[in-house]
Amino acid sequence: MNPSGIESAVAVIVALLVDHFLGEPSPAFHPVVWIGKTLSATAAPWEHEPRAIAFLRGAAVWLIGAAAAAVTAWAAVFALRHFGGTTSVAALLLRGVCVGILLKPLLAWRMLRDEVASVESALRSGVEAGRAQLRRVVSRETSQLSAFEVRESALESLAENLNDSLVAPLFWFTIGGLPAAALYRFANTADAMWGYRGRWEWAGKWAARADDVLSYVPARLTAALLAAAAWRSPGRLADMARITPSPNGGWPMGMLALALDVRLGKPGVYVLNAKAEAPSAADLWRGLRICGRTVWLSAVLSAMSLIVAP
Repeated sequence: MNPSGIESAVAVIVALLVDHFLGEPSPAFHPVVWIGKTLSATAAPWEHEPRAIAFLRGAAVWLIGAAAAAVTAWAAVFALRHFGGTTSVAALLLRGVCVGILLKPLLAWRMLRDEVASVESALRSGVEAGRAQLRRVVSRETSQLSAFEVRESALESLAENLNDSLVAPLFWFTIGGLPAAALYRFANTADAMWGYRGRWEWAGKWAARADDVLSYVPARLTAALLAAAAWRSPGRLADMARITPSPNGGWPMGMLALALDVRLGKPGVYVLNAKAEAPSAADLWRGLRICGRTVWLSAVLSAMSLIVAP
């Protein structure tokens, strides 16, 4: 077995355990928060500049930020291996624990689970409370949503962010270690902040397309893992996923809709699994359980891949 693979597999398990028991670090020590503040400090979207200039500036900031995120992560791993370079079991385990602690802020399953669960808990106090809580997890307008639509939006956010916050970072960590995971989280954060139409369209176009590319395989992997966790066929999923504007979001969202046999959608934009009923409170809790199993299935798959890799 590859010693570095064992070290990385330990890191995956440690990161999930830290997430499970401790949750998110303080914002002062959170690299994703740092990324967000750095992107905000650029004063994009340069709306008064010609489109080409806004696009080029956005692309340049993205490339510089992505390189900084990856190089910083590489330097941290290099330092760990340089100063603890032995291949003893104790050294491998210690480095794995350290890398896992560094990996943890790039994963956010517990926070996602708690925020989505809080939407359902808030709905018990009324639809307005549910809408207010939903605004913490989605960017869409929520003021006119019914209770059923609030729940649909929460489940969609759960599925889509399961990819963005867990499966995709683990996928890229498995492919390229901590630098690749850090680069992905930079790309995903940049897309979340800049990847909008309107005044952001040209400044954020590179960020949006980069996230589409980096999320392409993980989104489909997330759908496959959801199907396995729910023990449900992904039949009709490909046609369903094409309905959504995002080239990737429809895959995990559509698979969760099929797994729960419920309708999910964005009012006036698309409907997934249209012939099914609207989700109930029980469906939301069941969706959280399925996604929880998917998280650990993803972690086990990642760890095994790292161990057997040459």
